[in-house]
Amino acid sequence: MPSVQRRGGGKNGGKAKNLKSQNSKNSTSSKGHWKLFVFGLLAALASIVYYRQTSILTSLKVRKAGNGVDIQDGPIFNVVDIPGKGKGVLAARDIKQGELVLREKSLFTVPLHVQSSPAVLIAERLQNLSPVKKEAFFNLSYVHFPEDLDPTEHVDRLALAIFETNAVSAGKDTVGIFPNMARLNHGCSSAFNVVYSWRNEQEGLFVHALKDVKKGQELLTTYTDTKRPRQERRAYLTQQYGFHCTCDVCSLPDGLSKASDRRLSEISSLYRKFATWGSKDIDGIEAINYIRKIWGIEDEEGYWSERGQLAADAAWVAASHSDVSATRAWALKAAKWFTYEIGADTPQVQTLIMAGDRPQSHNAWGTRDKLEVSGP
Repeated sequence: MPSVQRRGGGKNGGKAKNLKSQNSKNSTSSKGHWKLFVFGLLAALASIVYYRQTSILTSLKVRKAGNGVDIQDGPIFNVVDIPGKGKGVLAARDIKQGELVLREKSLFTVPLHVQSSPAVLIAERLQNLSPVKKEAFFNLSYVHFPEDLDPTEHVDRLALAIFETNAVSAGKDTVGIFPNMARLNHGCSSAFNVVYSWRNEQEGLFVHALKDVKKGQELLTTYTDTKRPRQERRAYLTQQYGFHCTCDVCSLPDGLSKASDRRLSEISSLYRKFATWGSKDIDGIEAINYIRKIWGIEDEEGYWSERGQLAADAAWVAASHSDVSATRAWALKAAKWFTYEIGADTPQVQTLIMAGDRPQSHNAWGTRDKLEVSGP
């Protein structure tokens, strides 16, 4: 049997992602496993607010590496042992903002909702894998495996623990295992520098650089919505994924950390206020002002994630109120940031570029009273 790696609570961020399930009770019954499996995945799904699914054919020039991974212009990263973290991913060269870092097919997928024991289902999926792919699966780290059990004697339980620790969304109602992407460790707020999205038609996970990354720097994604105070982030990550976060943001001195916490909490508060435009509690001018405030605080915090969607929301507000110049400006800004986050070849970017060229083509055009809401 391949070697296995137990990931203890002291390691920072091994392999878990935004969309995980967790069997915190370690129930021995199939019924208990099934309930916890579905509940954990649903809870994780509810916390994700980052990227919408994409479904077009890519035009990026990449070469096939032979294991379901596409690498552009040679190796972009190396998987290495990182003290205190287990495995991690380091940039093999300088990476530009928006560059495609990884495109990966899943080892296997399972439905989000299952009627049978998830451990049995995962065991069935593993039987269909080649020895190399099976080894890649069992080499992933895991949490919440009963301490009194020997993983070499309880392989199905081990496989379930690995899956719960490493599975990510692979479409609307499906989750899957992506062993290369699973090596990305976690960072909060301004600490994470890569983001991922799923593309339906290509049935693959795409990872893009959110920021410029220097050679030798660790590539970090985020396992949760980190727009909340350090104490809350750490408590969640410890409970859900079994590690105490020591990313650059969580490691700030108390004074700087409290300032960061205030900014992140204010960003979340402003998002909630902006959302009231949907129920017509605020007008378009107020909605755009909230977005500007969010953008400014994010600049101060260094939080760059979700900006494509934020600008796209602003374009929606502007188009709804028939503001030509504002729709054009926000749409083009959204296209720019979506290019970084999910790729220039996605439907979101093409649609937004079209709206920038012809604001009246926006789907929301004229659905609210005419109003000059202003641009970025």
